[in-house]
Amino acid sequence: MIARVAFAPHPPLLVPELVTGAATETEPLRRACRAAAATLTRMADHWWVIAVDQAGPKIIGPEARGTFAGFGVDLEVDLGRGQGPADPELPVPALIAGWLRAHAGARSVTVQLLPTDLDPAACLDLGTTLAAGPERTGLLVLADSSARLTPRSPVPPDPRAPDFDARISSALATGDPAPLTALDPALAVELWAHGRAAYQVAGAATAGRDWQAELLYSDCPYGVGYHVATWT
Repeated sequence: MIARVAFAPHPPLLVPELVTGAATETEPLRRACRAAAATLTRMADHWWVIAVDQAGPKIIGPEARGTFAGFGVDLEVDLGRGQGPADPELPVPALIAGWLRAHAGARSVTVQLLPTDLDPAACLDLGTTLAAGPERTGLLVLADSSARLTPRSPVPPDPRAPDFDARISSALATGDPAPLTALDPALAVELWAHGRAAYQVAGAATAGRDWQAELLYSDCPYGVGYHVATWT
């Protein structure tokens, strides 16, 4: 059973040691992500994490350890029961999940990486399966919105991106899973919204229940839509 949901992005810039020159600028986002993660720990000491990554489909268990050495700082994290040497190839969502776990004091996390092209039907099936799980757990959804929002975006802005981003932000603010499950995969690709599948799985996993929502952060400081929210 999913007891609580937290939504957050997973850029490495969340880790202050990696962005010493921009740590102040990114602090509001970092603070919101830590707060959202902390609410999960209050409800469950184990989290299930879903995120999109090129390494997917893949499940990474609590025994994993990793390092941010690929980003210039040998900062190690683990998913709760990590032993042995850190894996230098651990995907970024797992690294961020481990970093948030440590700050929130969760016992362990399991990370499920989704392929970037996971179709809506498969998202529905996976979300339904997560919702039916027997254990009381927290669900951490690591996902970005469009990366074509402003001139600071990594690719040229698209006039359709603000509306797409606003639909996600509104859904997270109101606790409404329907707009998340209705995201258009083709449009998401065009708008560089790489977190689409994670949002759709979350929408399916939370459908049919009433959620009390709190939007903690919603902005695009680097031209990418970052939204942080909690659902209870």
